Amino acid sequence: MNFPDKPKHPHGGHRNRMRTRYRREGIDHFAEHEVLELLLYYCYPQRDTNDIAHKMLAQFGSLHHLFEADVETLMARLGCTENIAVLLNLIPALANRYFQSKWNKKITFKNAKTAGAYAIDLFVGLTDERFYLISVDARNRLNGTVLISEGTTDEAAVYPREVAKAALQSQASAIILAHNHPGGTLKPSRGDLEVTHQLVNWLQVINIPVLDHIIVAGDAYYSFAERRQHVAGWE
Repeated sequence: MNFPDKPKHPHGGHRNRMRTRYRREGIDHFAEHEVLELLLYYCYPQRDTNDIAHKMLAQFGSLHHLFEADVETLMARLGCTENIAVLLNLIPALANRYFQSKWNKKITFKNAKTAGAYAIDLFVGLTDERFYLISVDARNRLNGTVLISEGTTDEAAVYPREVAKAALQSQASAIILAHNHPGGTLKPSRGDLEVTHQLVNWLQVINIPVLDHIIVAGDAYYSFAERRQHVAGWE
């Protein structure tokens, strides 16, 4: 018995060329729509994902805004399935988990540069404002990172009592404060300055110094210690 040949994929040659290009060159020279086109190969096995990628980007404006949309918004605006919406929404969360996993649990924070690099990776892929306490031991080695509060895109409530409690529970010899500005500005607000001053005073009572307060916006950071503002700073 003879079976007919399996029909060829209408876009197979193009997809093979794109995959080969990625393997040879990496993703740096890919345009945004090409990055998305490549990702969508694994969602649409029989369709032209170049056209779909262009339409998705036209709807959201950039990969950044596309990936940061929630699942319900993606499904409503793109008319896509839940599986595709979940995959797109998963990208920032995966990036955040990846960057956190690359840090050794016993990393030593030597200066603001080290703390800033750690904090930048801590906030990768996050679209809301979060406030973390980074606990260190007597040799400034990482004890752990504690989420203190999570807010909207422009605010996160911080209560000194909760920070002090988290510092004690994590057996901190000292702490580093870190929060992000999803809006993109690194400049500390008046509220940032007041909260930092208040937390430093609270923690002095229980003899836990605040080495630094790091503000992150995108891939840049602002260090209170580098500017000698409120915190104990680095030796």
